[in-house]
Amino acid sequence: MKWGLIFLGLSNFLFAADAQFTGKRDLNVSAIIMFLIFVAATLGITYWAAKRTKTAKDFYTAGGGITGFQNGLAIAGDYMSAASFLGISGLVYLKGFDGLIYSIGFLVGWPIILFLIAEQLRNLGKYTFADVASYRLKQTPIRTLAAFGSLATVALYLIAQMVGAGQLIQILFGLPYEWAVVMVGVLMILYVTFGGMLATTWVQIIKAILLLSGASFMAFMIMYKVGFSFESLFSQAVDIKKTSAILAPGGLVSDPISAISLGIALMFGTAGLPHILMRFFTVSDAKEARKSVFFATGFIGYFYILTFIIGFGAIVLLSSDPQYLDVVKGGIIGGGNMAAIHTSHAIGGSIFLGFISAVAFATILAVVSGLTLAGASAVSHDLYANVIARGKVDEMTEMKVSKYATIALGIVAIILGIAFEKQNIAFMVGLAFAIAASANFPILILSMFWSKLTTRGAVWGGSFGLLTAIVLVILSKAVWVDVLGNKTAIYAYGNPAIFSVLFAFVGIWFFSITDKSDDAKKEMEAYEHQYIRSQTGIGAEGAVGH
Repeated sequence: MKWGLIFLGLSNFLFAADAQFTGKRDLNVSAIIMFLIFVAATLGITYWAAKRTKTAKDFYTAGGGITGFQNGLAIAGDYMSAASFLGISGLVYLKGFDGLIYSIGFLVGWPIILFLIAEQLRNLGKYTFADVASYRLKQTPIRTLAAFGSLATVALYLIAQMVGAGQLIQILFGLPYEWAVVMVGVLMILYVTFGGMLATTWVQIIKAILLLSGASFMAFMIMYKVGFSFESLFSQAVDIKKTSAILAPGGLVSDPISAISLGIALMFGTAGLPHILMRFFTVSDAKEARKSVFFATGFIGYFYILTFIIGFGAIVLLSSDPQYLDVVKGGIIGGGNMAAIHTSHAIGGSIFLGFISAVAFATILAVVSGLTLAGASAVSHDLYANVIARGKVDEMTEMKVSKYATIALGIVAIILGIAFEKQNIAFMVGLAFAIAASANFPILILSMFWSKLTTRGAVWGGSFGLLTAIVLVILSKAVWVDVLGNKTAIYAYGNPAIFSVLFAFVGIWFFSITDKSDDAKKEMEAYEHQYIRSQTGIGAEGAVGH
């Protein structure tokens, strides 16, 4: 009854708000109905999951009972974000071939996870990747640094999802952007607070199936319209854009430093994303973790091929159709991020637009739920339970702190989503990956495979990487000019990873090899025990707290 009232209230709010703000605008009834059906279904999943979420293990990892195939689908659902579906297809629509750099970059990090991280992560950790990073090092400084790195990554990633959600609902309902962002934030808080990882997992699985199905149909219909000929698709796009530059690289990332920096961020950042790493603790053992990556890589790789087709299809179908063009601002209505949404209408009319809009919204909710859970876990499990309380805390208190953190993160996400309204969401995710690659990945990978790593090296090097990435993001055009309103950017390149990742690794190496303390010797000696456990998984549940 409680959830039915929530859904009824949400429905009334949406229709009333739409009537208030759109005036005579025609409503896309089919889109709204599908949208509300999905919201009702996900709230139902959350209610079902809430009754089964009793312990901290249930809340953080769904009790460890997710299979490899299910987790692979959930990872794909978590990873195929609004930046992927809306942002990359929008970049291809705007820039052509160059948009593919994000598709490739988002994918190439997965072999690293498959061959280097997945099994060791599952064998050593419990709830968060900080469990692994701090396995043989000092708990307080390492967990504190890992938590701040996670929160910085989550914040930037959340911005991209909130911007995508705001623009989508603005198009669908005619709501003001700010109202749309607030609504997404409220739903996100409900899912995570009540359903935990179990609800998040099943929302991600359902969303992955719907997104892959919808994108496959879109790509098929685009190819059908061009006679299943890529040559015809590209030639029509060139004719419409009146330039062959859309088939050449260099338009989006024009200098080698920016290109290398973006590649480093996307490749290593994947292996440092807290919400992705957290998913490997939901399976029963290392074998299922390996299966998870295998299935996820296949689903994700297939999906990125589809976004490239959808982006060029948007050029062909939208550029000369006045119903999708914004005569005042130029370009298409809603900006480049809405290219996939408008293309769905061009292909299948209002009904398919409703389906794709609901799927895109499902995409955003699934990702923000995973992100919020990862951020809340960093606060409750790493900072509160292991740093502030030093392990002397009961599970119910830890879960309560996590739910408070979820509410706080939801509010922060709403504020940042409104502030960064005009940014391309794929670009914003690229910055989140840069921070993950600079702060989380170096500490995680070296803690697993370098015996000479010490607490001092990890803290100083990781801090250098994190601070460098954050400062350069602030000084870049995305924040310094577009958000803060300054005339020129102090940092000339679009992505900071080439410098921040280098500083992190060099800092970790230097401060570790120069650490001659007794604690450093003990940490180096403990590596052999950690390595054996990382390969065998024996006693993995006892890993936390060393």
